[in-house]
Amino acid sequence: MSEQIQTIHLNQQALQHQRAFAATIGFLLGMFLLLGVGFAGPDIIHNAAHDTRHANIFPCH
Repeated sequence: MSEQIQTIHLNQQALQHQRAFAATIGFLLGMFLLLGVGFAGPDIIHNAAHDTRHANIFPCH
């Protein structure tokens, strides 16, 4: 019985690590999209994100 409890505990830990990893990747991707594209030098990339950023009340200049 204790082996089953250990297995359940390890599965819960693995699930928590997977969730944390997914959240971290999502956060990094979001920050790249928000800052990397919004403050990008080339006007084409900047203008593509410009209206969306202002629609979400996020000034970019």
